[in-house]
Amino acid sequence: MRQHCIIDLRCTVFLQDVELLPQRNQVLRGGVHNNNLGPCKCGTKPDSQIDRKIKKGTHSTSAMGSDPEKLISKADKLTKLSFTRWSIDWKSATGLYEQAANGFRIAKSYEKAKEAFEKASKGQEMLSSPWDAAKHMESAATMAKELGNWKEVADFYRRASELYNECGRAQPASDALAKGARALEDGAPDEAVQLYTEACAILEEDGKEQMAFDLYRDAARVYLKLEKYEDAASILISLALAADKCNATHSQCKAYLSAIVVYLYAHDFKQAEKCYNDCCQVEVFLNSDQGRCAGKLLSAYAEGDVEDIKRVAQSSTVSNLDHAIIKIARKLPTADVSSFKNEAMKDNEEPLDEDDLT
Repeated sequence: MRQHCIIDLRCTVFLQDVELLPQRNQVLRGGVHNNNLGPCKCGTKPDSQIDRKIKKGTHSTSAMGSDPEKLISKADKLTKLSFTRWSIDWKSATGLYEQAANGFRIAKSYEKAKEAFEKASKGQEMLSSPWDAAKHMESAATMAKELGNWKEVADFYRRASELYNECGRAQPASDALAKGARALEDGAPDEAVQLYTEACAILEEDGKEQMAFDLYRDAARVYLKLEKYEDAASILISLALAADKCNATHSQCKAYLSAIVVYLYAHDFKQAEKCYNDCCQVEVFLNSDQGRCAGKLLSAYAEGDVEDIKRVAQSSTVSNLDHAIIKIARKLPTADVSSFKNEAMKDNEEPLDEDDLT
């Protein structure tokens, strides 16, 4: 015999009195269909059949949603007008581009990830969100670095900087250029120093000279690596001028001494002497430890005293300079300095007056 048990107003389940008692209790407790009984009279399918259909549908949707190729294809369609689409849906398309870009990045498909981030950046621009557009452009630059495409690295970071500037944010704009410079130091060092210089200019225009000190030092370091000593000294003088604007006298004096050391490392004594004389016009430097150290160093060169040059180069004042400057100072002198002594003696000799017979 079967007993008619009403579980729900919308559904009834027929159970055996004795044999199906455990199933009956489970149904009474949980209010669910028994999987072994087949369809109810109401037409509802058993749980196992429903679960299989749900799982199948979910898997299919998830697979489609995680395929970056399909996401890109769908997003591209949303950004193009057609007979059936009369307006562009940038909001939906940008979200799809972002998903696709992350998918490609995880898969290490850097070329496709780069292109997807570019499109996502454009989408954010179209949505009047330059900040998010800049973020995506930085991500595109990171992908370009993975590909070793140094030109695109520079272009993308510059574009990111422009977008941050549109937001009125000088610091992130400068940071973007600095990131690009660091990414390019090994692959394209000449472009790197250019980005460092541009980053410094942005901060100075915004009245944040002190925030640019490290960028100037980084630029000088790269110039030294390229053996462009005149450029390195010039950028150090720029650092000193920036320090002067914000009354950072200690950094100013260190920068002046660093420039003089660079000229001496390049074995350009005359330029080093000229730089020293110019710097001494600044009273702060003239009366500083760095100024006195520079004077002693030049005197040692003028006398051709190698031991004295090495002693001054090992002094605590020099040891407190940046690492890149300390490294080259330890190698002084880099050539024969006896010629400087001879030149100094000639300069000190008074010219012979042929009319003076005394």
